[in-house]
Amino acid sequence: MIKDVISVGLPVAESMDIKKNRLLPLTLTGKEKRICIVTGIHGDELEGQFVCYELIRKINANIQCLNGIVDVYPYVNPLGMESITRRIPTFDLDMNRNFPGNEEGDMAECVAATIIDDILGCDLCIDLHASNIFIREIPQVRISQDNLDTLLPYSKLLNVDFVWVNDSVTILKSSLVHSLNSLGVPSLAVEMGVGMRLTKEYGMQLVDGLFNVMKELGIWTGEVPPIRKPIVSTDGQVEMIHAEASGIFVPAISHWKGICKGDCVGDIIDPLTGTVKEHIIAPCSGTVFTLREYPVVYTGSLIARILGGTGLC
Repeated sequence: MIKDVISVGLPVAESMDIKKNRLLPLTLTGKEKRICIVTGIHGDELEGQFVCYELIRKINANIQCLNGIVDVYPYVNPLGMESITRRIPTFDLDMNRNFPGNEEGDMAECVAATIIDDILGCDLCIDLHASNIFIREIPQVRISQDNLDTLLPYSKLLNVDFVWVNDSVTILKSSLVHSLNSLGVPSLAVEMGVGMRLTKEYGMQLVDGLFNVMKELGIWTGEVPPIRKPIVSTDGQVEMIHAEASGIFVPAISHWKGICKGDCVGDIIDPLTGTVKEHIIAPCSGTVFTLREYPVVYTGSLIARILGGTGLC
């Protein structure tokens, strides 16, 4: 059932329409649990689009196994997706810095408040992201320490490789997930892949996890595939590597592989002079869960994140 969440009039007789697909069981009792799958907050993050497609397709193929309500929001920033921009175009606003919004505010604030209001009351919300065009991430859940007891069990069912318990600036108070958790709706943020791309294997991996979560909630009664056991960041220290020079980054390591302290991470080269501007060395042993995808870097650019303590040295 396709439903309008909000429609906002735009110039030249156009409109911005945010829609959701509500999947319902064949027989309603009024006591169904509800899960919300949200993606497309950033217009350049497309990994969630494939997840939505596969999830809806598989539910519809076995609708007799659906025992609850599944609300799928494939693109809550439709203008960003249409223009392939991360932010809301024209307004140049990051939607995920605008929650919980304000019904009496400007367009972006009103849209954010309407999305929150539409999700309120669900039993779990999962917000799917896809890093950006610069960085590749392995499928991971990011949660704050404040919500650890509630959210960690769901995180372990999502079939991700890594759960990052992180209270840094990546868990923002103005994000959808933080706002919903503050309002009593258990919510998880998932990161995977790279911006402007689809990584099919990551998408299929997460779809399997979503069915396991729905099974746990009693929303799905069908068979579910086995899932992997994720590494949790409390098992080790996350080390970040930033560029100390500008140039072209040439990696010497692979994504989601073990690395030893002192190994070469890669070089930042100068194509004009034919010289190496920085030879980057791993500060610790561990596993590389974030790796630079876009080769142009500047001083301070993120190169990699390593979960220390899980290396094979």
